[in-house]
Amino acid sequence: MEPQAVLVLVILLIALVLFITEWLSIDLIALALIPALVLTGVLTPEEGIAGFGNSATLTVAFLFALSGAFFKTGALQHWRPYLAKAFKKNFVGSFFLMMLAGGVLSAFVNNTPVVAVFIPMTIQIARSIGKNPSQLLMPLCFVTTAGGTCTLIGTSTNLLVSGIAVELGLPPISMFQLFPVGIVLLTVAILYLLFIGRRLLPKRPDNDIDGNISLRDYLVEIELLPESPLVGHKIMDSTILREMELDIIAIRREGDRFIVPPGDMVLQKGDILKVRGNVEKIKQLKDQWVIHPGKAARIGDGGLQDPAGSSMIELVVTANSEFQGKTLRQLDFRRKFRAIPLAIRHREEINYEHLHDTPIQAGDVILAEVKSHYVHILKKWETEPDSPFILLSEEGLPFLDKRKLFLVSLIALAVILSASLGWIPILMGSIAGVVILVVTRCLNMREVYEAIDWKVVFLLAGSLSMGIAMQKSGLAATLANQLAVFLGPHGPVFLLSGLYLLTMLLTETMSNAATAALITPIAIAMAQQLHLNPTPFIMAVTFAASAGFMTPIGYQTNAMIYSAGNYRFTDFVRVGAPLSFLFWVLATLLIPYFFPFN
Repeated sequence: MEPQAVLVLVILLIALVLFITEWLSIDLIALALIPALVLTGVLTPEEGIAGFGNSATLTVAFLFALSGAFFKTGALQHWRPYLAKAFKKNFVGSFFLMMLAGGVLSAFVNNTPVVAVFIPMTIQIARSIGKNPSQLLMPLCFVTTAGGTCTLIGTSTNLLVSGIAVELGLPPISMFQLFPVGIVLLTVAILYLLFIGRRLLPKRPDNDIDGNISLRDYLVEIELLPESPLVGHKIMDSTILREMELDIIAIRREGDRFIVPPGDMVLQKGDILKVRGNVEKIKQLKDQWVIHPGKAARIGDGGLQDPAGSSMIELVVTANSEFQGKTLRQLDFRRKFRAIPLAIRHREEINYEHLHDTPIQAGDVILAEVKSHYVHILKKWETEPDSPFILLSEEGLPFLDKRKLFLVSLIALAVILSASLGWIPILMGSIAGVVILVVTRCLNMREVYEAIDWKVVFLLAGSLSMGIAMQKSGLAATLANQLAVFLGPHGPVFLLSGLYLLTMLLTETMSNAATAALITPIAIAMAQQLHLNPTPFIMAVTFAASAGFMTPIGYQTNAMIYSAGNYRFTDFVRVGAPLSFLFWVLATLLIPYFFPFN
């Protein structure tokens, strides 16, 4: 192996460890690959940043803006109440229609916001018909993932593989080139979940955090006496409150009521504070401070439902949220969202202590008390393309902007048709579509920037650079040769099947985009060494990297439903593993049929 190939292999192994362990965010890891490959002399500076100018990276960015415009119309949110009524009349039929709608929509719109929109709707439907959300969320998540395999724009992974192929001198994947295999996989996924997977789903109690909060956490009202050390100090400056880890939810002062008071509010004698805290800390508060204790209420006993000024809400942290990896203190959660955190559900555990210092991950559910008049602001925020959370509440009928929906649908259809018919490249079509959206005031430029998921853009750019480095250094050819030696004697079908299985297992342990960037150059080099058509091997990588069902980290939407559905790791294995291996068998049979080796 050449020295440069060894160097790239070392960098690649370090990146793999970081991708799997998630010690750093995946976009930062991908970004760090660029200077690592340039400073070691593997790539020139121009080659290092080529990923940012790649058509796949730019297409993804502008497609995010198109998707953002669609969700901003309120179309999907508007249909939530009607779907709930349908479920009450015919559960199985509505279950099928929900999966069909999610799968078809995800073929043309990024599935992460699709799942984000459907999560609160699905939970409310489940509660209203006496079902557990765990029986609906996973099927919805899986069909949106399968739907993304039907078209080039179904997932960013499809575009990434196409971009790597172009960089390595091959033609791009066309808009509907994936469709013959993708539609079969989507159909099989729906049928499997409808007749088999649905019976394997857990019937676990509803993930209603406020009903599971520890007895140790109380809401208590205290009155500040004149000699209290809290008097005369701002809330934010009170070291006592920080040390005791107490949150002031409301203050009553001479007939006035301040819900979720601002941090710069000065406490006065006679103030009656509504405080959330651990019961032991509240006892210390009584013994050590000069206060007059009032009534106490355990969280979940109705003490939080205060129609006079505050409401309890549940927030699900979305994939690629600004919350991810940060603490509520770093996010300035109280000031920015006017909310007091009461509990955080992470995976299978509920945390009630040190909430402001607990790192947040995608899929975590935050229970918080918020000013009632601020809830509608959070709901509006939720509809934004870059919303860091989704609300699990369901109140009223969302606003539907029919004019914007018509224009956005027309523009999106024009982009898809022009690209599929070969009139203009998908990149030019998506750019033109965004320009028209801004000119017609369906979006403004600030909303365009906010709609783009820059984390994905950086991940794609760095991954493309790694693909170029693997090819240029000869590492891809070396690894492809080893794989061909191991699997090649059994024939190209066996080789393709092994490549799919390898990609499928890798994507269950790290980012699917990172997996695609790693395997695609190897697949292309292997096909070229064996004088076979690279297309079927590229397709195997594309489908395998875009379909992760077996673990909560196999696909980013899996993480979003993990806590919201009160799932366990084994639930994904039990329901997702049969589907993953079913896809493996089908891909092995279908890909060579639609994409011959010669």
